[in-house]
Amino acid sequence: MHSDTFNPDAPGVNNGNFFGLPFTAEESKVVLMGIPWDVTTSYRCGTSEGPEAILNASLQVDLYDADFGNIWEKGIATAGINKSLKKKSKSLRETSMRVIRLLESGTDMDDPKLFPFVKEVNAASNALNEWVYSACWNLIQEKKIPGLIGGEHSIPYGCLKALCEFHDQFGILQIDAHADLRHAYEGFEFSHASIMYNAMNLKAVTSIVQVGIRDFCETEKKLACENSFIHWFESSRIFSEMYLGKTWDKICDEIVSCLPDKVYVSFDIDGLDLSFCPGTGTPVPGGLDFNQVSYLLKKLSQQKKTIIGFDLCEVAPGPIPDIDAITGARILYKLCGLAINSK
Repeated sequence: MHSDTFNPDAPGVNNGNFFGLPFTAEESKVVLMGIPWDVTTSYRCGTSEGPEAILNASLQVDLYDADFGNIWEKGIATAGINKSLKKKSKSLRETSMRVIRLLESGTDMDDPKLFPFVKEVNAASNALNEWVYSACWNLIQEKKIPGLIGGEHSIPYGCLKALCEFHDQFGILQIDAHADLRHAYEGFEFSHASIMYNAMNLKAVTSIVQVGIRDFCETEKKLACENSFIHWFESSRIFSEMYLGKTWDKICDEIVSCLPDKVYVSFDIDGLDLSFCPGTGTPVPGGLDFNQVSYLLKKLSQQKKTIIGFDLCEVAPGPIPDIDAITGARILYKLCGLAINSK
């Protein structure tokens, strides 16, 4: 099937592309990459299964979106799911689990027996970052918007690094249960719990707006308070204000006002309440619901922000079949719509 004969109302075609779309990268505004990396997740694994699960569920997504219209028309291409990364991830997961088990048994982080395992994981994470950097750099140079599908939340670092080569400044809108501001968590320099700590040190990142945060340590809170370009919208604050009468619309305006003109969206699925994502690696109750995040993305579009890239991470097949993938596929389509409709 070719793009000129594509019927958006027909059943999704299992052609290896997200949403069954027929577009090539050359004729698309957004290019999606599946990155099945699941090495540093510290509670439950499974996010390496996320890209394929989302791809399968995406074939059931209706292609007319109530907020963004016919998203598909401007082209959404699939660069593929890197199967070799998945194989490497599975092997490295055994190595990282040795570290995690030793730490959980009371081993000190400075114990020499941890060093070779930590070194191996850090070297592999650096190699992943370079691969993602190169892939995204090429897309950005071609004026495409990269969309990354994880995999754990460490995967966007290479993309953020690439974006710094093309943009003098941009902000990050992070939807997440966790602050991800830990320095080298469990010894892993590019841990899923360290992505925003690493991002804040990139030269072009001028604002990090964290929404839905509800699980963090005191050090992360202190770091956020000491850095004026980090803006926290904790779940407890959001819902307390709503209970007192402030509308979600008003809160969304405040969130968007903290962002500069250019925005990268980093969406960890556990920013949603765990009822939407029971299989994710570190689920936390008390999160946002699907309609709330959909409204926030729509407000971001209405206020004419330029979306320069995005990721969707930590989706994993869960105990209730398909819920995580079904939610993830629809969030992914919303993110595509946001990017395609940005100026």
